[in-house]
Amino acid sequence: MMPDINPLVLFFASIFTSNILLSNFLGMCSFISISKSLKSSNGLGMAVTMVMTVTTVLNWGVEKYIIVPFQLEYLRYIIYIIVIAAVVQILEMVIDRVSPNLYISLGIFLPLITVNCAILGVALFMQLRNYSLIQSVFFGFGSGIGWWLAIVLLAAIRAKVDKSPVPAPLKGVGITLITIGIMAMAFIGFAGMINVQ
Repeated sequence: MMPDINPLVLFFASIFTSNILLSNFLGMCSFISISKSLKSSNGLGMAVTMVMTVTTVLNWGVEKYIIVPFQLEYLRYIIYIIVIAAVVQILEMVIDRVSPNLYISLGIFLPLITVNCAILGVALFMQLRNYSLIQSVFFGFGSGIGWWLAIVLLAAIRAKVDKSPVPAPLKGVGITLITIGIMAMAFIGFAGMINVQ
């Protein structure tokens, strides 16, 4: 429970020192699969950031005004997932109308944002740590930016690695997992600056 933490500190901590992806390893499935293309990574990063921010705020309101007053704590996960699914469905329709090419390049991973454990994880961390509305907004947006930053960095690194000589047994997933490990260690280097866990 951290009600006194500055929202701006929380924002930067959720990007760097407590990155939802590289610190908690939530949302790895789409992170590894989509990061082959920089354009797709950027599009998915924007989508995840938008969904994470909106659903964190909506779930904060649902928690404070529906779950707790009506004593529905035992339905918390299901209610959070319903809110996430509704937001993703709306976002999917918007992307299909605005950018059909991005919609096609994201493929199955766009509707799968619904079950991206990073989004549910942010909502649960917000609830467990008892964040205020402002803290939840900054935490959700910062976590989305952190996820977006990580996937774009991995896509850029993978583009370079694809042109480099890599030993045959490490090509593909092997070198990708090693790269993710090194990225996680680099982000852990920020841990002494700001810590929210």
